Amino acid sequence: MADRYRDLDLNFIKHPVTLDISIKTDGEAIKRSLRNLILTNMYEKPFHPEISSDVRDLLFEPATPLTAIRLKKAITEVIENFEPRVDLLEVSISDDIDNNAFNVTIIFRVQNVDRSDTITFELERLR
Repeated sequence: MADRYRDLDLNFIKHPVTLDISIKTDGEAIKRSLRNLILTNMYEKPFHPEISSDVRDLLFEPATPLTAIRLKKAITEVIENFEPRVDLLEVSISDDIDNNAFNVTIIFRVQNVDRSDTITFELERLR
């Protein structure tokens, strides 16, 4: 089966045979796209200021259950509005109050594929 979705590996790792930049395919490409969408600030994407989420701003709020709810809503909205290749099944946010961070788990299904996939990462403020 041919790869349906392809994207550059943004770590810029060389492919061992072709010595070209490696590529991400299918589920890995979608996961990279989801992370990029979630972490994009307003006006960061040229000519498309509407493609953004409020996630980075929310990271400067105290790690409370209310902030977790707002994060879940922001993540859900940006995925549903700007990633048409996936059907979002679940967004789960758990707060790590001691580190002022949030653990995010996103369960999704690539359209026209019968299996679900998961991406998990931690959101923390960097400044």
